[in-house]
Amino acid sequence: MKVVLRNPKREMEVAGATTVNALLVELSIIPESVIVICNDELVTHDTHLGDDDTVEIRSVTSGGA
Repeated sequence: MKVVLRNPKREMEVAGATTVNALLVELSIIPESVIVICNDELVTHDTHLGDDDTVEIRSVTSGGA
């Protein structure tokens, strides 16, 4: 699957089907710190990902006073 990471923007290929949570663990990303978009749709951490999917991982940011 194609994985697009932001901050800094980079792309990588990951082989095999997996879940969102397992992918984040494999990439050493804290699940609570990101949102995951698969094929232009926001997905949860238990979603299954296939070899043909495009996955975008974006950092969660917040702000305020």
